[in-house]
Amino acid sequence: MFDLTGKTALVTGSGQGVGLGIARTLIEAGATVYVNDLVSERAEAAVAELGPKAKALPFNVADFDQVEAAIASAEPIDILVNNAGIPPSMRAVKFRDLPREEWDPYVDVNLYGVLNCTKAVIDGMCERKWGRIITISSGAGTEGLNIGVSIYGAGKGAGISFMRHLAIENAGDGVTANTLALGLMERNEPGITEDQRTVTAKIAKTVPVGRLGTGTDVGHACVYLASNEASWITGQTISLNGGSTTN
Repeated sequence: MFDLTGKTALVTGSGQGVGLGIARTLIEAGATVYVNDLVSERAEAAVAELGPKAKALPFNVADFDQVEAAIASAEPIDILVNNAGIPPSMRAVKFRDLPREEWDPYVDVNLYGVLNCTKAVIDGMCERKWGRIITISSGAGTEGLNIGVSIYGAGKGAGISFMRHLAIENAGDGVTANTLALGLMERNEPGITEDQRTVTAKIAKTVPVGRLGTGTDVGHACVYLASNEASWITGQTISLNGGSTTN
């Protein structure tokens, strides 16, 4: 069950963090994975860690020309995981205090990034009558939060809405489209301070299962949604958050 042997996946933003965990889990399930990252050195380092079934494919998901050229140079993509979602400029600040010039990156990566990558793979998937598109969203896109992430939430919510329409438009061609709305996740990428780790540990205690999520947790969900066994699931937004919400 859940065997992805012979399938080729592209995971955006997978040079580190959750995306790296997703890429690793897809490879363990048998897929070949293109590791995308905005920073080419991160993509190459991830590939060195993941082994021969990983290939680096760096590009900026918000730049359609880069997306189109990079994906055209790759093998046909069977599984697209739209994971890239945190712009380098992201900071927690209330909407009233966020200058207009800081809005665009949140929408560019979380909406246009999803649109660009999907546009580059959807025709081939429909022609081959098989495809899986999984967008990694957030609880910030499904509920209101008072933690200074309103524009980020707007971008995440837009991606969710797009996926629902995409699912219905392409269901007859063997392509499914689903979203995972993540809760609080571990952060182990370079640059995380000890103070941030302490805060993270405190936050983990508020999650009903008693811990934060990991890239492997998300990867297992992706493996299922990408499998043949999940062919009857499409257009869904699945909360993956350790019980933080129960809707």
